[in-house]
Amino acid sequence: MQRRHLLQAASAALALPGLALAQSYPAKPIRYIVPVAAGGGNDMIARVVAERWGRLLGQSMAVDNQSGGGGVVASQITAHAPPDGYTLMQGYVATHGTTPATRKVNYDAIKDFTPIGMIGATPNVLVVNASVPAKTIDEFVQYLKSSGAAVSYGSAGAGSLTHLTMELFKQETGTTIVHVPYRGIAPAINDLLGGQTQAMFPGLAAALPHLRSGRMRALAVTGKQRSPQLKDVPTMEEAGFKGFDAMQWYGSVGPAGMPADIVRRLNETQVAVLKSPDLAEKLAGEAVEPWPMTPEQFGQYIATDIARWTALAKARNIRLDE
Repeated sequence: MQRRHLLQAASAALALPGLALAQSYPAKPIRYIVPVAAGGGNDMIARVVAERWGRLLGQSMAVDNQSGGGGVVASQITAHAPPDGYTLMQGYVATHGTTPATRKVNYDAIKDFTPIGMIGATPNVLVVNASVPAKTIDEFVQYLKSSGAAVSYGSAGAGSLTHLTMELFKQETGTTIVHVPYRGIAPAINDLLGGQTQAMFPGLAAALPHLRSGRMRALAVTGKQRSPQLKDVPTMEEAGFKGFDAMQWYGSVGPAGMPADIVRRLNETQVAVLKSPDLAEKLAGEAVEPWPMTPEQFGQYIATDIARWTALAKARNIRLDE
């Protein structure tokens, strides 16, 4: 009798291999690839989330920093890994948004990955040097139109979100602003504060200290709602730019072809982590708000983001591999 029951149980497991796999997953530590060097906001978010996520899964999640090529190196490693749930990656707006939109990369940001879930996002904020005589977007547009090509803006580099967001603004307003690319956000902000450039679209976390000191002024933020840190600053939508969406987002992905039950388990545990008040407090240091999504919602978000920036890059003739 006992033998018959064991055989029946074994047959059921064979009939439902995905279920049996999910029930035993994870059986060993998970590699969590982060496409930037250690230190900085992206890495901090990964470590805070991975530590809590691994605890819920019952296995450690080992953060593996693989910088290089604006996230291309990490993306290729992840795309070529076995789709067994033991190699995941923290994708973000560069690896699965702006980079594939502006240059040729050796991976398909949609076909080569399995979306697991969004972690969170922070808005970009349109800022100007304190000496610029504009306190609203309308005033800034008038200032640009009356100043000709004398106004310049800095970015964290050609093809970065800070670059493309301002190009989107220029397209929407029909204005001219000279682009000055830098190697990273810090030197770009330093020159804005020094008056060498007049405007910028940095991420909120990088801008906050200087907004609080009064050395730069915020005119609007991206996103669907106002930022809790800048409650008096309108969104781009409120300022009349319908559909103007440019977020610095972070999410988790794995190689294409991961079993649905494992993806579901990963997503459910990640969402549980994101709903923890203690996590929200940790992410607030980077001005990131938790933004849980289903794998399907996250996959659609990635596709929409790539399409948005690809269309803009084509319209503005931004191609970095030519």
